[in-house]
Amino acid sequence: MPVLDTPAGPLRYVAHDLTPPWIPEPETALFLHGVGIEHGIWARWLPILGARYRLVLMDMRGYGGSRPVAAEHEWSIEGLAEDTLAVADAAGVERFHFIGESFGGAVGYWLAVHRRERLRTLTACTAPHNGARIRGLPDWRGIVEERGMEGWSAKMMESRFAPQAIRAAEWRWFDAAQRACDPGTVLGQADALLTVDMTGGLPGITTPTLAIGGDSSPVLPPPVLAETHALIPGAALRIFDGARHGVVLSHGEQAARTMLTFAEAQGA
Repeated sequence: MPVLDTPAGPLRYVAHDLTPPWIPEPETALFLHGVGIEHGIWARWLPILGARYRLVLMDMRGYGGSRPVAAEHEWSIEGLAEDTLAVADAAGVERFHFIGESFGGAVGYWLAVHRRERLRTLTACTAPHNGARIRGLPDWRGIVEERGMEGWSAKMMESRFAPQAIRAAEWRWFDAAQRACDPGTVLGQADALLTVDMTGGLPGITTPTLAIGGDSSPVLPPPVLAETHALIPGAALRIFDGARHGVVLSHGEQAARTMLTFAEAQGA
């Protein structure tokens, strides 16, 4: 797995090209997850999109192979966007389909506002445009201080998945990944996310945009996602029944097909 060395620490990514030979120059889809997990969250998407696109999946700084991170690191959405573009450059990708989840999706909105020339399409899954609209985010610090990462993970698993929404092995993997997170990274990113407000920039987005969410998310319920969708001209919105904040895993196959249909409708 390639690792990009940066002054702030390593950035790990993986690149898969399983496209058939009759697609000689496949376009690239680049994936960025959110807080508390790593690139394995996209596993259900790969068989569906891998036949059409070259796939680049990165670990957000602070997770998976993109750590350690210095305790004094200053977290910001701008910094995470710079990380994303650095990985794209290292992978030899000028323009790409961006697929982001939660904070990763917010990074996608930032790129569409500030670096639109790099994006072919944007798929933002359970992604906020305004950190103040994320329910429960201000409570994270108290949960971590009182119950540790085990307690934080337990709370997050309830927010991400309904009972039996994912396989038992997936549940164990996800819970273990969250428990293993550095609390300083999680809380630093939470503080940074609370400062994000792209309300003024979204109406200027020209990148074809698809927003995906769950009808049962306690973090970003459908009315909140509808606010984001309404701000972006021509954006599409897909809400999956029975899905919470972890829709990219619980409904990964359906979400991937939705993205593929959307992108192809844009001629991409």
